[in-house]
Parts: sequence; structure tokens; C-alpha cells
Amino acid sequence: MSEKTTLKWHGAGLIAAVICLLAPLLYLMRDSYAIKPVVAGELEFTGSESCKSCHRAVYDKWHNSHHDLAMDVAAEETVLGDFSDVTFTDSYSGATSRFFRNGGKFFVETEGVEGTPVTYEITHTFGVYPLQQYLIPFPGGRLQCLNIGWNSRENRWYRLPPYEVEGPDDWLHWTRGGQTWNGMCAECHSTRLEKGYDMATETYDTRWFEIHVGCEACHGPGSRHISWAERPEMARPKAVNYDLAVQLDATDPGNRRQIAVCAPCHSRRYQLGDNLHREGELLDTIVPSLLSEGLYYPDGQIYEEVYVYGSYTQSKMYQHGVRCSDCHDSHSLQRHHEGNELCLQCHRAQTYDTPTHHFHKREHNGEPSEGHLCVKCHMPGRIYMGADYRPDHSLRIPRPDLSEKIGVPNSCSAAACHADKSLDWVNEHYVKWYGSARKPHYGEVFARGRNQIPEAVEELMNTAEDGLLPPIVRATALSLLSTYPHEITSDVFIRALEDGEALIRHSAVRNLAHLDIESRRKLLEPKLYDDVKAVRIEAAALLADVDPESIRPEHRQALARVLEEYRDAMVYNSDFAPQRYNLGNLAAATGKPDDAIRLYREALLIDDRFYQAKINLAFLLNQNGDNPGAAELFSQVLAENPDLPEVAYSFGLLLAEMEQYEQSAFWLGEAADRMPHHSRARYNQALALLKLQQWENGEKALLQALDQEPGNQEYFTTLANLYLNFGLIDRAELLGRRTLAIDPSHNRARELLESLPK
Repeated sequence: MSEKTTLKWHGAGLIAAVICLLAPLLYLMRDSYAIKPVVAGELEFTGSESCKSCHRAVYDKWHNSHHDLAMDVAAEETVLGDFSDVTFTDSYSGATSRFFRNGGKFFVETEGVEGTPVTYEITHTFGVYPLQQYLIPFPGGRLQCLNIGWNSRENRWYRLPPYEVEGPDDWLHWTRGGQTWNGMCAECHSTRLEKGYDMATETYDTRWFEIHVGCEACHGPGSRHISWAERPEMARPKAVNYDLAVQLDATDPGNRRQIAVCAPCHSRRYQLGDNLHREGELLDTIVPSLLSEGLYYPDGQIYEEVYVYGSYTQSKMYQHGVRCSDCHDSHSLQRHHEGNELCLQCHRAQTYDTPTHHFHKREHNGEPSEGHLCVKCHMPGRIYMGADYRPDHSLRIPRPDLSEKIGVPNSCSAAACHADKSLDWVNEHYVKWYGSARKPHYGEVFARGRNQIPEAVEELMNTAEDGLLPPIVRATALSLLSTYPHEITSDVFIRALEDGEALIRHSAVRNLAHLDIESRRKLLEPKLYDDVKAVRIEAAALLADVDPESIRPEHRQALARVLEEYRDAMVYNSDFAPQRYNLGNLAAATGKPDDAIRLYREALLIDDRFYQAKINLAFLLNQNGDNPGAAELFSQVLAENPDLPEVAYSFGLLLAEMEQYEQSAFWLGEAADRMPHHSRARYNQALALLKLQQWENGEKALLQALDQEPGNQEYFTTLANLYLNFGLIDRAELLGRRTLAIDPSHNRARELLESLPK
């Protein structure tokens, strides 16, 4: 946008941040999904059957487990649903589907890609309990997840969420990308899966070694181990971990290695490439989600479908070295014990399994009561996929006081417990039993940070640097700090770049996008050599717009190499809008605006709800002189996502450039109201109001901006000139004296007072 514009784009816009899917009527494509062997370099996958002869006991535990039944070919013995020519009417859409068999195969007649009934063959089952889903082949190598599943607990068909789908053009419709097995689900239900997405043709050639989650999904490719085991015992060489690719020693005193094996599937995350099932740092393979709004409540309780890793790594159990296998059998996946016996493996019954601790009876009104169960208080859960109850693995102490303060759930008020009682009643009993003292909780800090309360900045900085808190909590604090003025927070981010935890370094790097180019270069050049892939590629992405000539030759080579790593990771996931958008950001940063515009538009073709692509596309259209096109995109974003004050700010500035000052003042005011620490938004609103000759409102906005940033000489000068232009000498003098009282070194205030008539 022109620098001559009266309202300049002061700090405008969202940073282009790196972010951690007509068919024939009948599909008969089973043969193209046969098992296709995949080789992993010198180590080869051998299949779970090759483990059976030596490890029969654990093989039998694994057989028919949820891992074994994670995916299968649709057949008499694998399909649980009723296909006896039955119908199911979806109460959300009103559409009726028919399930039937023909020639030993399974079919469904249901709403298709054009919104009309189509008959599809079901070729694969997905999962087993408490629900089973069904997969349908589509052109381009896709398998689509039908939005009607079988509730195997209640033996009935039911509609799977999401429920608010706007039609076949919606990304969340079962025929579109949000329900494409290849990218959304496949990597965690099969072993050694290669997604095989081709960005140029937008097709998949997805392959697996085993259709289900087999032994090598956790232990890694087994060829070397089998070669070792097949030798006579006396001839076997000494080998670390029996030549298994992944070390999972039950005597290992730590828990990080085991959790790194489970986390690539049992976490909310995005992948950096195919899972090779090898040992290594977790963030070489995936980038786990932080405790972000929309995924978790402010205190870290589960909200969206986030699986287990993010909640468990908040827990005391994780911090004290407890592993998944301490509660769950690694092969059958069943709990070692039921009820409180599971917890009493570690916790003393005399202390915890007693009414003096839980204050609940085993019977209530003559009926068995679950109030005394540890999990009822410490692992409240939520239902996902319409049928699957999943306990929260953060294993937290109930805090009904936080429900009152920041609106988070508590286990006492859960649906199966005391949902009929008021929060006051719950808190009264809690205080009666446990006293009124409460420890500070990061949930209160995060709630204030999410609302961008100015006073939260110190609390967030302290949280980010508190080594006693879990890494995921500290990394989340850094992400929330990114919305606060960098002059205040910069030292925290700089120190976090050297933290021993990769998740914290990654969060620090990705939240430095707003720095000027030279500051980014100095801080992030060393991160190009970080041992962890996620950290170094994030750094490379933020250095993509740096002039190569300003980088020393050895760093230049590293940047080029790591940018290729970054590009490969984004291309791998380019079947999703965020990664296609990231490739657009990379093109824009490297001086290829036409490519960037194309990639942003492609991202929106994948998912038109992905508003970040609309925002950055709007900026590029503005730079190309298409302000009406940019304004239309901003308007769409705010209509669909009204709680985006940064976008309102950018829209207001664009409207000012277009000399639409009334609308500009409105949107800048909206932004300023929602970003109380953002004085520049209020200042720009004042300029728009002055353009409209709304002098009193403009003065009010200028005073508010100065209250937020008293030392800002630009704000001071604008207000002083307003007073002088209207001959308001008394107000000008009061402004000067008040400013000098706050800042005796304020030169412009002194100059103003000296220039006034004596």
C-alpha cells in the first residue's frame, strides 16, 4: 500500500505465520487397495506373522486388539454393521441411506458428491469398538469415510459428526477432503504407510506394509532383529536391544522414549512426512498442537478431539516418569486392572481409596455409586465421534473454583455426577472437604492471555520461563505472548530459543515472525543447525525473505538446504489447505507473488473456510492494486469469523486507503476495543475520525491511545496540533504539562509548552 496514504499500514496485518479433500454411480475398486510391500532402506518390514513363532504370548494378546482391528478389508468376518437391506434416516440432513449386500459385497445408497443418492461399494472397515466406520473408493486413489457409522456398543446405525455440514461443497462433507482417509486417518491405522499424494495431479498412491497396526508400528522394521534371532544362540552377536529398530526396554527408568512411540498417533498434530517407525526426537516426525483455543479449555482440559498426548504431558504422572504401559498393556491395550486397583499400583489405598479422601460412598440409595472411583474425579471425559467416551489424561485435581473464575468444566458438575446442582453448591462442598486454599493455575493466566488482557503479559512471561511447569504449558505461554508488544517480551523469546525442550524452541521460533528482517536473521540463523527438524525448518521459513547476500556463505547453504526440508514437509501435506497456504507464504517471501496468489487460491479450493489464505491473498491483491478484491476478502473473513480483531484492524486500514473513512473508523474501533494493548489501532481510528471531521470523537480516541502509550511522541504531536488548530491553548498546555509529569524527557511536550503564548 502507498506510503503516501494518510493512514499508513502501521504494523498492519496478520503475519504470514507458518502453521504448527463426479464419480460413477457404482465403485468397484477393491483390487487397487491390495497390500503393497514397502521397504525402509537397509531395514525391511517383515510383518506381524514373522514375530509369532518366538513371541506367541504377546502375539496372542495383540491379535484381535484394537490395533489389530484398526483397519481391514470388508468381509463377512470384519463387517459389524447391519447390511440386510436396512435404511437409516439422518435427523440432521433428512437424507435416507440404504445398506445392503450384493454378491457377498457390501453397499450403501446415500447422498453423493452432487447431493443426490448414489450407490457405493464399501471396501474397508475402520475400527471396531465402540464404533466402526466404512471406507468407499473414489477417483484419484481416495478412500472416503462414510459419515454414517455403526455404533457397536448399541448395535445401530448413527450419524457421525460434524453435524453442521452445508452440503457437498463443504470441505467437511463426507465426499470431500475433511473425510479423506488418505490424509486424515490412514497413517495411524496401518503400518509403514506411504501417503503418496501427488500435488500436481491431486491424486493419491497410498501404500501400506500391513493394513492394520502391527508389531513393527511400535518396534520398527524387524528384518535385522529376525536375522539376529535366526542364528544359533551361541552365534548371535551382542546387539543393543536385540537388534530391534526401536528400543522399548521395560526397565528404562524414563518415559520419553515410549511416549515418543505412541505420540505420533495419539496426539493432535501435523506430520512432517511419512512415519518411518524409527527412534528419534518426536518433532522430527510430527509437530504436536499446543493448548490452543478451540482445542483445549484455558486450563488445558480437553475440548476438541485432541487424543491423549497434549493432556497427558500436562500431568504430574508424566513429569514423574509414568508411562503408557504402566496403565495399559502394550499389546492387548487393555488396562492392567479395573477400578481403583489400577491407581493403587502406585498410590496408597490407606490415603486415597478412602472416604476421608474422596468423600463418596460406594452405594447411594441402595444402588452402586461410582463417586468413589479415582477416574470420576481425576479423569473426566467427553464423547467424540458421537459414541466414543474418552477420559482426559491430564489427571488433574478437580477445581470448581476455576469453573467460577474462567468458565472451565469440573468433574463434580459432570453430566453423570452433580449436573443438577449449582456451582455454588459444588464449591461449598469442596471448601468444606478440602479447605479454601488453592494453588495458582496456569489456566487463569491463559484465560487472560486469550483475551489479550494487558496485565497478563507478566504472568505469561513468568509461565513461559517456569522450569517446573510442563513443556507444553510453557510453549503455549509463548504462543500467547506473541500477541503482546515485542519490546516487552523479546528477552523471553530469545532465551526460549536455547531451551532444552524442542517444543519450546519451536514455539519460540514460530512466534518471532513479526520481527524485522535483520533481527530475525541474527536470532534464527543458528536455528538452521538445530538437531530437531521441526525447529530448523520453522526457522528457515521465517528467513525465506532475507536477502541471501546478507547471509554468510556457509549459512546461505544451510538456509537453502533447510528450506528444501521445509518445502518437502509442506508438499507432503499439500492435500490440506494450511500447508498449501504455507507454500504460498514461501512463494511470497521469495519474491514470487504470482505463485503465491495461485497457491492461496488453491488452498481455498481445498477448503474455503480456511480464512488465513483469504487474509494473505487480500494483502497480495492490495499490493497489486486490486483494493476492491482485497476488501471483499476481508469482508468475507469477518462475516464468517467475527472474533478476529487483527483482521478488523487490517480491513480498517485498507478502507482508509480507499478513502472510505466511515467504515474505516468503525472497523478500527472494533479492533481497538478488542485489542486493549494495541494503541496503534486506536490512533488510526482517531485519524479516520478526524478525516470525517468528527473532532470530539477524534480527540477522545487520541486521548485513549495516549493513555495506552503515554510516551508516544507521534500520538502527542497529532493531539497537540489538533488543539492548536482550534485555538484550544488551555488544552494544549494541560496536555504538555501532563505529559512532562509522566516523562520529564519528552522533548515535544517541552517544545510545545515553550511555544505557547506566555
